[in-house]
Amino acid sequence: MAEAATTKASTLVGKLETDVEIKASAGKFHHMFAGRPHHVSKASPGKIKACDLHEGDWGKVGSIVYWNYVHDGEAKVAKERIEAVEPEKNLITFRVIEGDLMKEYKSFLITIQVTPKHGGPGSIVHWHLEYEKISDEVAHPETLLQFCVEVSEEIDEHLLSEE
Repeated sequence: MAEAATTKASTLVGKLETDVEIKASAGKFHHMFAGRPHHVSKASPGKIKACDLHEGDWGKVGSIVYWNYVHDGEAKVAKERIEAVEPEKNLITFRVIEGDLMKEYKSFLITIQVTPKHGGPGSIVHWHLEYEKISDEVAHPETLLQFCVEVSEEIDEHLLSEE
């Protein structure tokens, strides 16, 4: 019996990762999420409607941010706690604690790490989604990963237009 439970649990836990090549610097892209996520809506207005600080400070561990976004054509919300910030690695991790994702997932962790490209300008944005679904009926969040890719590309264009 315990074995079946282990197998079942493992099908609910998942990870999705992707890399997005951008032209902007790693530091600038990281700062967009760590220092001024409320500007992401300016860069990606069709997908990100707003990001508000509910508690703490932008880019500080333990702070709570509230996102209004449009995914799969629907307006959604996500309340997230910043779990980790490593400026020297251009890394930030958000844990979703409330909102639409919590209807389908027991836990949802989003890590964004940006590394400068070797031997040339630009950077690689690495998105890492770690999650546990509430049931087998829930789809893996592939469309959300694609959403992250598109937001990254729009932020990149925005950052380049600011230069």
